[in-house]
Amino acid sequence: MARTVLGHEVQRTEDRSLLTGAARFVDDVALGTGACWAVFVRSHVAHGELRTIDVAAARDAPGVVGVFVDADLALPPARAMGGDGALDRPRLARGRARFVGEPAAVVVAETRVQAVDAAEAVVVDVDALPTVTDALAALAPDAPLLFPSFGANTTVPVVADAEDSTWPGADVTVRARIRHPRVAPVPMEPNGCVAVPTDRGITVWASTQTVFGVRDEIARALDLAAERVRVRAPAVGGGFGAKGGTYNEQIVVAALARRLGRAVAWTETRTENLLNMTHGRDQLHDVVAGARRDGTIVGLRVRSLANVGAYPVRGVFIPWVTQVMASGLYRVPEIAFTGIPVMTNTTPTGPYRGAGRPEAAAMVERTVELVADELGIDAIEVRRRNFVPPDAFPYRTATGATYDSGDYERALDAALRLGNHERWRSEQASRRVRGATRVLGIGIGCYVEVSGRGAEYGAVRVEPDGSCTVTTGSVPNGQGHETAWAQVASSVLGIPMDRVRVVHSDTDLVPHGVGTFGSRSAQLAGSAALRAATEVLDRARAVAAELLEAAPDDIVVFDDGRLGVAGVPAAALSWDRVAAAAPSPLFAEIDFESDGTFPFGCHHAVVEVDTETGAVRVEQLIAVDDCGTVLNPLLAAGQVHGGAAQGIAHMLFEAVAFDADGNPLTATLVDYAVPSAAELPSFDTHHTVTPTPRNPLGAKGIGESGTTGATAAVWNAMVDALRPYGVRHLDPPFTPERVWRAIRGQN
Repeated sequence: MARTVLGHEVQRTEDRSLLTGAARFVDDVALGTGACWAVFVRSHVAHGELRTIDVAAARDAPGVVGVFVDADLALPPARAMGGDGALDRPRLARGRARFVGEPAAVVVAETRVQAVDAAEAVVVDVDALPTVTDALAALAPDAPLLFPSFGANTTVPVVADAEDSTWPGADVTVRARIRHPRVAPVPMEPNGCVAVPTDRGITVWASTQTVFGVRDEIARALDLAAERVRVRAPAVGGGFGAKGGTYNEQIVVAALARRLGRAVAWTETRTENLLNMTHGRDQLHDVVAGARRDGTIVGLRVRSLANVGAYPVRGVFIPWVTQVMASGLYRVPEIAFTGIPVMTNTTPTGPYRGAGRPEAAAMVERTVELVADELGIDAIEVRRRNFVPPDAFPYRTATGATYDSGDYERALDAALRLGNHERWRSEQASRRVRGATRVLGIGIGCYVEVSGRGAEYGAVRVEPDGSCTVTTGSVPNGQGHETAWAQVASSVLGIPMDRVRVVHSDTDLVPHGVGTFGSRSAQLAGSAALRAATEVLDRARAVAAELLEAAPDDIVVFDDGRLGVAGVPAAALSWDRVAAAAPSPLFAEIDFESDGTFPFGCHHAVVEVDTETGAVRVEQLIAVDDCGTVLNPLLAAGQVHGGAAQGIAHMLFEAVAFDADGNPLTATLVDYAVPSAAELPSFDTHHTVTPTPRNPLGAKGIGESGTTGATAAVWNAMVDALRPYGVRHLDPPFTPERVWRAIRGQN
């Protein structure tokens, strides 16, 4: 039989072009003659009535092709989630500006420099209105309304806090307010697109995770048939969920290209990216939990406020994800969760790596720690007493999720062992006894998350020369799909990986697809490729059997990739020979669907805190993740490394801030602290393997596991370090100032 490469560490085929500079991003797209540049004029006021937008001086500036406001373009608005149209977002601000950075006009010029200069001549006259940037404040009866005609800053009924929650059998009740700060995605490549009018319609190059989503939204906005719009994603320099939707700028640029009959390009500056790309997190949880004296948790009530920013678009569904995962890994018989999306005068929110899962995991893990503290029981023991046991799967939670498979205690045991938990506890105690100024905190973050719901397209074709083409609806942005899908096809067909080509990210070359987000790719796109390759192999075996006068069941793929009768390698056939003899192309296509899987794991974090300065350093992060079958350990480790880095950053460094008037205080990388490798530990990644029955690969997601586990583990480690100073709970980010004040009882 063919020697499989699936499940083995294989170097990424994408890396050569990326490391040598051969990869091309949106800003590298050759524009040709006649191309022009778009620069957006953005609101400098967080909330106000737009009186006038004076574009006269800009229109007369050198090189200017045109200056446009929303009324000039007459584009349909972006649809809001709720509000029956009242909360829809115009493509350019119209009537009212609702956050700093909202585009209000667009300048098109022959060069980028000319467009930038002309944009500075546009005068946006705004009558400032009172602002609100905090979700809790936005629900106050006298809060400024972003949409006065709608009459509220939320689309759902506001319920009271769950202060009176009681449960039969509960001996203790704990309460907590747990707040996740807002973060910016900060991909290495900011947003951008190039739109080129064609005889057929329009071609758009976009830095996106969803070429078909962008295509369909452009087609709708421009009133074009979908087949007249081609969207292509070149190399994408990071997305993290924030590039999973369609941005108003992409719609406007496409409309301008059609209107002007010229190619139009747009690329964000870093400040624009920090102001305009959807933000993440920004949830506030009021939690009440009931437990018995033995540590058994019997009930949970959560009132969760999600700050969705100025427009309720992509961020509205995230509280639902948090609700689905509110049980964590535990058997909690009763859970009442109310998620309330709240509009404020801030950048709209959307999915950011984890998209509701880290928020849920951290909330549950902090609650477990508080229950343990209240009862005087070790938190590890509380976890063990509440875990869903391995023999209970499939397990339906109180929030309606049906977990597919798991062995949660095994992951916890591995994290404790690999993290040298007892040794660190001994060192922690020793430092406390001798009054050391550098104290330790040790944290556990157990998690389960949802991944891979929906469907994805995949196709496999054996070419006449015996090579293979895999076509996928997935849109990679750093995950290594070209490597992984080549591994899948090679493992089934025996065709060497260097003879497998992966086609993706182009709506003209891929019939249909969904895209890459939510840790869906391996289990959906990978399974589609596997099923298609298997179907191709079955057809090829029938052809080879006829040529060799054998039964199809006797045909195997040998180690060298040829097909022949088992035990008779001398007569085996090459793939080009089989392809030539086939009555029709050796081709199969599949749309693979799944209800989703539930990856899980446990992270063990150790932090060191300087009590004199408040400085924090993560000394160790042990990640034990279970994503079912691991297709390529190298790719899996890379996903955990990136996710863990963002989880730690969320805890220690990153937080978007606004002043009282809604002005952003973190609009540059001088003010918004993104850590480098120097501020992070060397990650130690491990896996337990609990395959899922929900796809033929047995694979679960891994892209968001690192973020979900690290967030909870580092948060618990920080509170553990500060416990001797009377700190029972503290919210991130754990900046030196916040930690220093907490040690001195000033928070």
